[in-house]
Amino acid sequence: MTTTQNGYNASDIQVLEGLEAVRRRPSMYIGSTGPKGLHHLVFEIVDNSIDEAVGGFCDRIEVVINKDNSVLVADNGRGIPVDIHPQIGVPAIEVILTTLHSGGKFGGTGYTISGGLHGVGLSVVNALSVKMIVKVNRDGYTYQQVYGRGKPVTDLEIVGQAKDTGTSITFYPDPEIFEEIVFERDILMQRLRELAYLNRGLHIIFSDTRGEELYRQEFKSTGLIDFVGYINKSKETVNPNPIYFETKKDDVIVKVAIQYNTGYNENIYSFANNIRTQEGGTHETGFKNALTRVINDYAKRNNILKENDANLAGEDIREGITAIVSVMVKDPQFEGQTKTKLGNTYIRGVVDAAVYEHIDDYLNEYPVTAKKILEKAISARRAREAARKARELTRRKSALESTTLPGKLADCSNRDPAQSELFIVEGDSAGGSAKQGRDRTYQAILPLRGKILNVEKSRLDRVLSSEEIRNLITAIGTGIGEDFDIKKARYHKLFIMTDADVDGSHIRVLLLTFFYRYMRELIEQGYVYIAQPPLYGLKRGKDIYYFYNDSELNRFLEGSDKKWSIQRYKGLGEMNPEQLWSTTMDADNRTILQVAIDDAIQADEVFSDLMGDNVEPRREFISENARYVGNLDI
Repeated sequence: MTTTQNGYNASDIQVLEGLEAVRRRPSMYIGSTGPKGLHHLVFEIVDNSIDEAVGGFCDRIEVVINKDNSVLVADNGRGIPVDIHPQIGVPAIEVILTTLHSGGKFGGTGYTISGGLHGVGLSVVNALSVKMIVKVNRDGYTYQQVYGRGKPVTDLEIVGQAKDTGTSITFYPDPEIFEEIVFERDILMQRLRELAYLNRGLHIIFSDTRGEELYRQEFKSTGLIDFVGYINKSKETVNPNPIYFETKKDDVIVKVAIQYNTGYNENIYSFANNIRTQEGGTHETGFKNALTRVINDYAKRNNILKENDANLAGEDIREGITAIVSVMVKDPQFEGQTKTKLGNTYIRGVVDAAVYEHIDDYLNEYPVTAKKILEKAISARRAREAARKARELTRRKSALESTTLPGKLADCSNRDPAQSELFIVEGDSAGGSAKQGRDRTYQAILPLRGKILNVEKSRLDRVLSSEEIRNLITAIGTGIGEDFDIKKARYHKLFIMTDADVDGSHIRVLLLTFFYRYMRELIEQGYVYIAQPPLYGLKRGKDIYYFYNDSELNRFLEGSDKKWSIQRYKGLGEMNPEQLWSTTMDADNRTILQVAIDDAIQADEVFSDLMGDNVEPRREFISENARYVGNLDI
């Protein structure tokens, strides 16, 4: 059985090592055995299809969540080679699916540019699946092989004739490996949408068959201009006509799209070979350096800044920016298997030169827009100067200067941040109960007065003028902005503990917005939690039970023939200190939610919709999500 398809055959598959360690240490390959690792399996397979698309061999990818929680990924690419591997003596498809670090990306002619350079994708998914069914259309035939936990269950066989080409993989995650096998529709859709934006003209179809009705979404875009437009859809833009260019130098393709909005946040998303580089890298550094230089040069050349004026800082120029920086590199050097940072040194210069040239052309062609961008940056510099003095008030003091901590903070006696917790509560009443009920050894309490400032609509200077926010920053100890240092955090657990009503929910969102915009690393490192106080207390004699939602309460009452007195806790202050401790603060009994950021683009979208100036996206969000609200007091 020997086939050749567009120069891609068994001789392109190079074997580097075996598969044995994957099932023993899955987290080394997919990050975790929780939800993140589970969804990573889908992305590993999709990335192989994307590599086919980048090479020009595929323009359609389909992803389906089946009713049995298996997932199908199919493309119309060339199809995995099925001919006999010259070194191993088995079909190439079997080599790819059972051998770690095997594939057409290690020096053969199969791929010129690829995101899945480590070659672990299909073999790792296979190793961590209780069952995998692979179908390949090549040379007029449909081939099929079934695997289980990394090993072939059947031989490769011809099961029919085919007019087209492509690969279809259905995998069943192994319940022995994963904590829970539940695929989240939104997580998958976010990545698929992103890939459609990054690959102009690629048609991606997503389906979820688990509900009563089929859910289907199709993604196809004209490129990065659509991407920045999607991110800014709920924002007022400064340049409705985005800056966009695509250029190639040597083996590097650079694509950049930029659109400013009237907000104050910086959103730069960088990609290398379609892989999101969350920690940036040389391409992002080159972009930032060139942007700062070209804006300052234009401002001086056009007397917007005088010759003796100080240059604008990069952070001033990037205020309100939404930018996508995408590079395609023949041999990218990623830092680590997670591919979160690009390390190729020469890429910085390539991106720098391209960005300077094309942005300079744009500014000269659109002088009115250029002036608006400069005015915004100059205004940002004034605000930054005003914020400098205010920021000094929030710098973390040493342990010997603890008297400078906020007066309302009831600190804990423990000085080990890893063993210390801070509960942020609303009002003196709840603060009083929390202070009396806490374990003073490791639990600190900071009451806040009312609702804090909505930082989504405010610059840093105004943010720091808020006494409540200054108290919060000082208590946490990390500083914010350029002063932020997570190593100086005074507590490694920060609990938002608010009332179970509309006002409490609003305060919680305001605090989360502040953490996301100004102390994001606290969330990324898992320091931020939401306390879950009970909604009801049922008491009869000495017996008391607590319930956290209506469904729990109703189930209990349906199976109980006793008469209970029911108390609805609308405020934390309604619970006495002992109750607050036993239900909400005691580490042995409490229920808590850890705040996480699965995707920065989606998180930015949610915060902009909920807390921004544009009303319509907020109305749509409420309309779409109202059915998920379990308890709402109006």
